Amino acid sequence: MPLLLLTSFIWAFSFGLVKKFLGGVDASFVAFVRLFLALLLFLPLWRPGKVKRVLALRLLGIGMVQFGLMYVCYIQSFRFLAAHQVALFTVFTPLFVAAGDDLLERRWRPLHFWTALLAVAGTALIVYSGWGRADLLKGFVLVQASNACFAGGQVLYRRLPAAGRKWRDRDVFAWLFLGGAAAAALAMLFFSVTPNPPLSGSQALTLLYLGLLASGIGFFLWNIGSSRVSAGTLAVMNNLKIPLAVGVSLLVFHERADLARLAVGGSAILLALWLNSRRKANEIVSGR
Repeated sequence: MPLLLLTSFIWAFSFGLVKKFLGGVDASFVAFVRLFLALLLFLPLWRPGKVKRVLALRLLGIGMVQFGLMYVCYIQSFRFLAAHQVALFTVFTPLFVAAGDDLLERRWRPLHFWTALLAVAGTALIVYSGWGRADLLKGFVLVQASNACFAGGQVLYRRLPAAGRKWRDRDVFAWLFLGGAAAAALAMLFFSVTPNPPLSGSQALTLLYLGLLASGIGFFLWNIGSSRVSAGTLAVMNNLKIPLAVGVSLLVFHERADLARLAVGGSAILLALWLNSRRKANEIVSGR
């Protein structure tokens, strides 16, 4: 859980940075640069010979979905939404995580659903926007596509075979970023209409932060942390970045928010996390 908490703090700054400095830059280009920088960061640690071809292909596929397609949809949504709205609409990620995990296991765990739903309700209390604009609906759909890709990648990475495992996460993480960069490059090739103007200094620094820290180190810590917790805890932690992002928007990017909603929603998220952690402790005691 500490790794997931640390990553949530890192990601809390991403929403405001993307909106303020990269709002007019092509989404596929931003996604590609972020993932290419992350790939460069992990190339010295890459040990491609430690995994078989089938596993390498699985890692590439996970990276294309969790990182590549996710980022293209996520960054594109900033054309239609404010930063706090993008953060709010990621509220549905826990439902995708819990549903995907239970679907692959062919089971139904009500507590996973209810703790995720409590986190969703808590986050929804923080910021509320009406549905009166068409661009709001477009942005919402893009964020949900991003949520589905991100949740699917997490669930699939957690299910990679552990038996006979001779590799560490850092040995193979470049496979994920390679897949993500490839997916973003394809999107840039087929869907980008006009070339980007030269980047300003602030835009270049923002891309460095997003690529090396938020994407590179952040996703590495997140995928390791997600493999060490239950699906219910992972579902709740997916939403912790939302009140954090609202707080950063208030203090750093000077956006407006309802402090009462923030307090009540954050309390609901912490309650959901506590309930799931208590269940996990009870399972350990009972020997399940």
